Amino acid sequence: MIIRARAVRVEFGGTAILDGVDLAAGRGEIVAVAGENGAGKSTLLRCLAGLQPRAGGEVGVLDRAPADGPGFWRDVVLVGDEPAWYPGLTVLEHLELMASVHGGSPRMGAEEALEMFGLAGRRDMAPLAMSTGQRQRLSLAMALLRPSRVLLLDEPERGLDAAFRARLASILAGYAAAGGTVVMATHDPGMAQAAGARLVTLEAA
Repeated sequence: MIIRARAVRVEFGGTAILDGVDLAAGRGEIVAVAGENGAGKSTLLRCLAGLQPRAGGEVGVLDRAPADGPGFWRDVVLVGDEPAWYPGLTVLEHLELMASVHGGSPRMGAEEALEMFGLAGRRDMAPLAMSTGQRQRLSLAMALLRPSRVLLLDEPERGLDAAFRARLASILAGYAAAGGTVVMATHDPGMAQAAGARLVTLEAA
């Protein structure tokens, strides 16, 4: 297993948000975590990313405990809240910077990412001048461009139209087919199904 969570419990102010949650994902697998608002989907992703303290249970990612450090983030990518964009940098420059910072062999070049994520016509724009959906596509392009073994996606469909959701499903299926592992929290079961995801439903604690 690439990701394994056992009996995870998270409390806020003494109230359980997650209580006894189990989840596993193997190499080349996509797991879609569904559930009502408040069921703890985002909290579970933060546990997998090593960003959320737990009151109980165990979490392992790539045979080690997740930790907010360079070694962990070399292999794992989290797309959650909208990132802080760099002032003065264009869409293309954000992608080029991502490729440069992470080094190694990027999964695709900046130009290919622009085409794949439908941003070629926005290459010279500042991210904050674009729509919410376009910025979400840029966040996803930056995540998929860099080398990684695990993708953690919190509602990746946010702000995307139906046509691009279908394209995203295909992109994620390709990532998994190449040996990557994806865990995503989603409110779109159709997109999850199109990506070939295994569905896990969280119930509110």
